[in-house]
Amino acid sequence: MAASEAEPAASPWSAPASTAVDVRELVFVNAGVSLRGTLHAPRGRVGVPAVVVAHAASSPTRDLPLYGHLIELLPPLGIAVFVYDRRGSGASGGDLAASDYPMLADDAIAAQKMLAAQAPLIDPRRIGFWGLSQGGWLAVLAGARSASTAFVVSVSAPMTTPDVQMNFAVANILRVEGYAASDIEQALGARRAVDAWFRGELDRAKAQQALDAASARPWFDRVYLGKTLPPEPRSSGWEREMRHDPLSTLVEVRAPTLVVYGAADPWVPVRLSVERLANAAARMPHVETVVIAGADHAMMLSADAKTQMDPASFPRQAPEASAYFGLLGAWLARHGMTERR
Repeated sequence: MAASEAEPAASPWSAPASTAVDVRELVFVNAGVSLRGTLHAPRGRVGVPAVVVAHAASSPTRDLPLYGHLIELLPPLGIAVFVYDRRGSGASGGDLAASDYPMLADDAIAAQKMLAAQAPLIDPRRIGFWGLSQGGWLAVLAGARSASTAFVVSVSAPMTTPDVQMNFAVANILRVEGYAASDIEQALGARRAVDAWFRGELDRAKAQQALDAASARPWFDRVYLGKTLPPEPRSSGWEREMRHDPLSTLVEVRAPTLVVYGAADPWVPVRLSVERLANAAARMPHVETVVIAGADHAMMLSADAKTQMDPASFPRQAPEASAYFGLLGAWLARHGMTERR
């Protein structure tokens, strides 16, 4: 589709902005699936860098508030932003349930390749990835799988395997909701039993027994477990996901990479993630890690812990930490990605 203008309606007191933004609908294909997204690019510019946005698990469509700050912040700095609907969501085809992390990362790489062909608007040498939470994992994975990646920004993505991260989060969910230490230990025991069965370390009967005991408790619907184990470990996507070690993937990325955490994030073991990054720093001279004071998982400052962890609030969450905004712009500028006229 032809580019359309993204401008506020005129008012008697309005003045022209220094930077206008063109908005263009684009379609690309990966693994036989058509995916649709929107490119937000500074008007009247050519050869601009671009960022492909990878999705947080609970934020699958391009219209969600989580991605609004990129659309507002980056085009005025001379960076195009491409946000698309995740496969199986919005206007994109495909089935999310049939996908895995590599496929989702390859979707982002397919978007990168599509943008590289948008000459003369986009500079194909300066296209990178941004993602938050699971999207941060996907941004890192895409950066490792695509040799033409110019940069990676990973926000609130733990440097632990998914099972470690989820056990950390579940403990905090129950703490915030006021459950006793014994409840938390039982919930974690059930999760660890299920994880052990997936890894082949515990027989099915014992894992199901722990699951049955937990399923009778009032907190069970908050611990992200099903009531029945699948027929076999490999019939579940969780078995594939829990083996994913983002740190080992990050070591493979060669592009400059910014890893950002919120100091008040109840979803991610930030302290452990930072320690693991520090221990691997000699192998990753291209990686910079920053922890933002007061920020939570979505780089918010104003939400209390209960709101942060309430799934009903996920679609409304959006970054608001000024330190994060400043860091993102300054880091991209330092790596030659911002251009002001």
